[in-house]
Amino acid sequence: MRSRDNEPVEGPERSCILTRERSGQDRLVRLALAPDGQVLPDVRARAPGRGAWIGVDRAALESALAKGKLRGALARAFKANDFALPDDLPARIAAALERNALDRLGLESRSGNLLTGSDRIEDAARSGKLHALYHAADAAADGARKLAQAWRVGSDREGSDLKGLALPASRTILAMALGRENVVHIGVTDRLAAMRLGDALDRWLHFIGSDLKHAPCETASQGASATGIAAAQATELRPTIAQEDFE
Repeated sequence: MRSRDNEPVEGPERSCILTRERSGQDRLVRLALAPDGQVLPDVRARAPGRGAWIGVDRAALESALAKGKLRGALARAFKANDFALPDDLPARIAAALERNALDRLGLESRSGNLLTGSDRIEDAARSGKLHALYHAADAAADGARKLAQAWRVGSDREGSDLKGLALPASRTILAMALGRENVVHIGVTDRLAAMRLGDALDRWLHFIGSDLKHAPCETASQGASATGIAAAQATELRPTIAQEDFE
């Protein structure tokens, strides 16, 4: 099984209902039919009942929604026509993927796998203990360059394009996710944690349309353009069963 980047992917394989391309379910987004008939994002694939999988980005999904192609594909997947398709479904998916990625950052932080603070990250980077590097969208360029240089030195890859990844989230948002103050840079000191974070971030960045891919474990991309936090984060999902099943 291979991912959309043509790399092997572990786990169950699913087919995108719009493109019919197959990939691991951890690279796709599941849509679930709630008991009240609404189609809702189920990015953690926990909701009961019939689901449908998409692997396209937000722009392609909005186009499919506007042209009626998404409704047709969902009708075939759900084997039903009596469902409500929210006009803001793409925004809801973006918000759910963002929450999932930020929640993963919080979990890894509580597990002791993340470092914050430029000095601590630089020390870990120079000693070869850094496996991934992230920057807030509003991080200063010189600070990011300094940490990237330390990472290249510690990884014995001076002269490479190893720079870390600028996340589409401000330092305020990252601080809230990690439960810390003023999170400008994040260093990941555990290889498996870097892989878990890479998966969550890759799904989010792919959907919102970033041209840059995240690759964990010393092969991070050159950084993503900062985008605003999804406005749909304020849009509360109201399924008739536990909300967390649809995020």
